[in-house]
Amino acid sequence: MNYSRRRATKTLAKLAMSSFALPPFSMVSRNQKSAMLKRPIPSSGNPLPVIGLGTWQSFDVGNDSESRKQLTQVLSQMNAMGGKVIDSSPMYGSSEAVVGDLTSTLDFQDSFFYATKVWTSGRQQGIDQMKRSMQKMNRKTIDLMQIHNLVDWKTHLSTLKNMKEKGEIKYWGITHYTNASHEVLAQLIRDEKPDFAQFNFSIRERHAEDFLLQTASDNGTAVIINRPFEGGTLFRITKGKALPPWCKELAINSWAQFFLKYILGNDAVNCVIPGTSKPRHVIDNMGAGFGKLPDTKERNKMVQYLSNI
Repeated sequence: MNYSRRRATKTLAKLAMSSFALPPFSMVSRNQKSAMLKRPIPSSGNPLPVIGLGTWQSFDVGNDSESRKQLTQVLSQMNAMGGKVIDSSPMYGSSEAVVGDLTSTLDFQDSFFYATKVWTSGRQQGIDQMKRSMQKMNRKTIDLMQIHNLVDWKTHLSTLKNMKEKGEIKYWGITHYTNASHEVLAQLIRDEKPDFAQFNFSIRERHAEDFLLQTASDNGTAVIINRPFEGGTLFRITKGKALPPWCKELAINSWAQFFLKYILGNDAVNCVIPGTSKPRHVIDNMGAGFGKLPDTKERNKMVQYLSNI
């Protein structure tokens, strides 16, 4: 059955709002898949879909067969809706290996954008860890290798630049998850011009708006946002609360989309990576990549509404 872009989008929005049942893949047309908003990576110009997938905790399931089955559905729904970025790390337990095992069973394995990190001290230790990560994720090359939480960044910097020159990675980046790190991240962006910077930003934790997002934009660094839901705190605040009626104008059908669209309303953001192990949640999250995004006035309205709950 072929569905128009409008009909497919409405169908998925209703599913995300009501039963959260998994839609047949035929409901997600190729037209809709291409309709997820994309933003170019400044250093290459290549487009990147704006909603991706984090794997911290959610993919650390080891060999549990039921969990792996569910996560395969997550990856399939993500792909069907046009998502690409899968972000992991050696810090995340078995997540890299689970990503590698599950994607290797999918016929669209190569459609994803694979990102992981180096999280150790020492040059050779870093090289060895990155090689293990690539093996675990079943990749000969990695799309994005990042220095996790800036651990021994001075040592890893030259390694990553060399790996990019040799074609072992496509892009290199830096990451952190605290407001206290933003000054250091901004200085590294100015000095070293990484392809990517990953950091925390949400509708309540807006410190990145002070200078970091603008610094990334000014220096041609793509931005990946982690902790968009503040570790789930935002859902505890809004539990049982109704969305404002004007959300319909922004194609917002859930609180998850409310939080994600606020972030995407900043043009400096290339991709947001909410983590989940539930297929119904990945459908909901991916839905934030469709439809109108809030402008400055609307984003201020969103902040004010949340502050009054």
